Amino acid sequence: MTRVIGLKCRECGAEYPANIQSKCNKCSGQLDVQYDWGYIKEHISKEKIAAGPNSMWRYADLLPVETGNYVDLGAGYNKLHHAKHLGEAVGLKELYIIDESVNPSYSFKDRVTSVAVTKSIEFGVKAVGCASTGNLAASLGAHAAKAGLPAYIFIPATIELGKIVQILIYGSHVIAVDGTYDEASRLAGEVIKLHPDWAFINLNLRPYYTEGSKTLAFETAEQLNWSAPDHCVAPMASGGLLCAIARGYQELMKVGLIQQKDIRISGSQPLNCSPISTAVQTNSAVVPVYNYKTIAHSLAIGNPAEGYYAKQVIQSSGGYAATPTDDEIIEGIHLLARTEGIFTEPAGGTTIAGLKQLVEEGYIERSEKTVVYVTGNGLKAQDTLFKTLKQPVTIKPTLSEFEKLTNDEEKRWG
Repeated sequence: MTRVIGLKCRECGAEYPANIQSKCNKCSGQLDVQYDWGYIKEHISKEKIAAGPNSMWRYADLLPVETGNYVDLGAGYNKLHHAKHLGEAVGLKELYIIDESVNPSYSFKDRVTSVAVTKSIEFGVKAVGCASTGNLAASLGAHAAKAGLPAYIFIPATIELGKIVQILIYGSHVIAVDGTYDEASRLAGEVIKLHPDWAFINLNLRPYYTEGSKTLAFETAEQLNWSAPDHCVAPMASGGLLCAIARGYQELMKVGLIQQKDIRISGSQPLNCSPISTAVQTNSAVVPVYNYKTIAHSLAIGNPAEGYYAKQVIQSSGGYAATPTDDEIIEGIHLLARTEGIFTEPAGGTTIAGLKQLVEEGYIERSEKTVVYVTGNGLKAQDTLFKTLKQPVTIKPTLSEFEKLTNDEEKRWG
């Protein structure tokens, strides 16, 4: 018996074997993994999960792999922070954060990559690859190294230096494209045609890849004593993370691990690259954006692969979408750091700024139990953030110099 029974088109319902494939041959719709839910119900329990590893693989019964030999660097099962100070600052009575900056490569992408590289080994591929704005590239480099597989990674040449250094350290083949993420992704798609025995995890392996993000919902529910929050807020680039989180909660209800509940799902995108948020705000189609510039490089995808579906999830759940400016994103990073001691990159700043915007505009009720997903580490964007900080004051190593400084501290330190 197996928990995975095949792939199914979201649009026309056509079914396929569980092979390397991401698009429907009939209508070009996206494919999703299909599970044998009866089999899963027989094999899953809260007790079995609790006895599992302290990583995302404690939820293996809900993931699309058959092997027990996971490519596991220890991602997931991260602490659910009760963010009391941030909640007070934005006006929420009960706010929680899952901080993905503490994963092995310092972003949530370790979840999707761990699943995708494990599945790649099941398929017997000769190499793995991806197109990325930075975080996925670093994660794939790390997991490919752990698996002993060559990795081919396409990135926009303009991403942060800290991310480029991290990507290179793992020994991957890194190709910097003089263009946007969308152009890097297009090129990667052309490379796949030349190498059918390679798995580009967010392209031809996408149905399996996106399943890793569901574990964020699983961890949230488990740490809330197997219950669901009222409202969730996630950043959006392709839209895949938001869709997976929503799907994760629905699957927990399906197998009886949490009670049925309506959960509102909201998203946030930087104003300068916000095709999904704009579509939600105007109740219109998701229109690709081709000329964009934002400090939130991790979210800078102008033609989001799951934009249509992310919009559907948000609107059907009763959520909304925010569009903070770059200045508001920076302030979101500072606000999270000084209230909760968590240092995030601009993608996380986008989520915090979006949360603040959604509360102020009445789209999140102050009494709702709200969970925010902070997806990456601030150390990845030091070159962006350094110029937004007050620089340290230099003094001579004497007490008199310190006393002189403190006499003027209000002026110097604010």
